[in-house]
Amino acid sequence: MNGDLLNSASKRKLQIDPTREIPIKSTNQYDMIVFCHLRWDFVYQRPQHLISRFSKDYKILFVEEPFPHSNGSSNFNIEEINSNLHVLKPNVQNIHEIGNLLKQNLSQSEFAVGWFYSAAFVDVLEDLKFENIVYDCMDELTLFKGASEKLIQQEKDLLEKANVVYTGGKSLYESKMKKHDNVHCFPSSIDNDHFSKAINQFKNRPADMENIPEPIVGYYGVIDERINLELLEKTAKKSPETSFVMIGPICKINESDLPRAENIYYLGMKSYEELPHYLQFFDIAMMPFALNDATKFISPTKTLEYMSAMKPIISTRIHDVERDYAHCLELIDDADDFIKAIKNYNKDFKHDYQEILNKTSWDNTVEQMNLLIRETV
Repeated sequence: MNGDLLNSASKRKLQIDPTREIPIKSTNQYDMIVFCHLRWDFVYQRPQHLISRFSKDYKILFVEEPFPHSNGSSNFNIEEINSNLHVLKPNVQNIHEIGNLLKQNLSQSEFAVGWFYSAAFVDVLEDLKFENIVYDCMDELTLFKGASEKLIQQEKDLLEKANVVYTGGKSLYESKMKKHDNVHCFPSSIDNDHFSKAINQFKNRPADMENIPEPIVGYYGVIDERINLELLEKTAKKSPETSFVMIGPICKINESDLPRAENIYYLGMKSYEELPHYLQFFDIAMMPFALNDATKFISPTKTLEYMSAMKPIISTRIHDVERDYAHCLELIDDADDFIKAIKNYNKDFKHDYQEILNKTSWDNTVEQMNLLIRETV
């Protein structure tokens, strides 16, 4: 999980007058429209890293999933992130209405790039035209909890129309390359300048960590069906002298599902700016993922972020993590493995971390992606 880099004071609302019978056309001319299942201001991760950098060269409208509410506000509210990047939170009942909403409210219906994070938006292609259609597949959404049964067919439709497909990890690449002839693997990368702040920059712990006993084994990210809650509970019970810190929002599971113990601490969601401060005071960083359908294709962004902070890492055997990083982190199968790894962590990891970090950055990823877009047109 990464937090929202921007505070609400830095965003300017641009609203269409809700009293007009005919929507006022937006005078903004966009080069790229991004369709995303994630909220821009929820967690700052792959879409935010990439699209904020693309906005240096493109005028972009970032369109979220519908956010229907009945407070009388316009159905076309735009937030300005910067002069080249706007976010639309469409106030409509159904995702299939978004194409027509854009057609009615924008002064253009043809764009250079249509960028999709979710195939659920594929119907917009009936109303809008794009010179180049990009599918950046960061997760296998069809396997997530609550996924629509229609999503498999929608992805088939999107893959038929996409000019280029990017994937967020090797497992996804191996899956999608069987379905499209122009697929490129771009694993999630790193803003090293940001997360290396966690190396001895902060003098004091964050206030809500002040009284947590050491050693601290910490996680940040979304807490959902991808977390092995049983593993966390068993490990905490068997290692009462260790503090387990969980940072992040709870999604798609109930709070009552969370294991409770005196040495498990839930600190809630933190901003992107705050994360290095918390990360510095982890003795060990953990990725206690369950091995299930939802994690079959994941390539966690936080792996490199933990490395940037030079933290020892303990992880369950996520396929992309194991095949790329087994040499420099501890892999576990159960609570006994977890406890042994905490007590006897002995990998000499820092040199390997640095070699890995030197090979990637979000800036380089955007440069390579952009080159492929231009070659495809």
